[in-house]
Amino acid sequence: MSGAALTGFATSLSLILAIGAQNAFVLRQGLMRSHVFALCLFCAASDAVLIAAGVAGFGRMSAAAPWLPVAMTLGGAAFLVVYGALRLRAAIRGGHALAAAGRGGSVWAVLGTAAALTWLNPHVYLDTLALIGAVSTRFAPGDDRLAFGLGAVAASFVFFFTLGYGARLLAPVMASPRAWRLLDLGIALVMWAIAAGLLAGL
Repeated sequence: MSGAALTGFATSLSLILAIGAQNAFVLRQGLMRSHVFALCLFCAASDAVLIAAGVAGFGRMSAAAPWLPVAMTLGGAAFLVVYGALRLRAAIRGGHALAAAGRGGSVWAVLGTAAALTWLNPHVYLDTLALIGAVSTRFAPGDDRLAFGLGAVAASFVFFFTLGYGARLLAPVMASPRAWRLLDLGIALVMWAIAAGLLAGL
């Protein structure tokens, strides 16, 4: 792997390692073994589209439409608040002694939630269009910049599939309803913390 590709891989991985709404959702579905492949593929492919746009230089979109970041922030925060409330309700109700197989909703419901967590999250655009796009300018247009972009995309695929399928290693820990309640409560708090952070930045 070339230096440009390694830089792209490391840059992308460092940005998506932080626990966020999307990662928490992938972790939960991975624990339930519910539509894991489709979900991981969707998340990684979405990142690939955004990374390609950032590397191609479309990070100037927000400058052309100054209202867009605020609209995305409000929409993303609203969704996170609602999704957090749903997870809190699940934590209160309990009943999740899910041995490993999935009552995680239909594949379309799962992908719909993933789409909202991905495309309504302004941080995704900051990370991909702005930050990765900015780092890519270190490399000359052509093979090096392409290698950088491919490296960044590869990191996203590696991360999401590792998270989704690696979650199964936690299955013995998640065998009790109490563990699922704690997970749902933790996810709710993460969602609300991210929503608060988005609104605080307005």
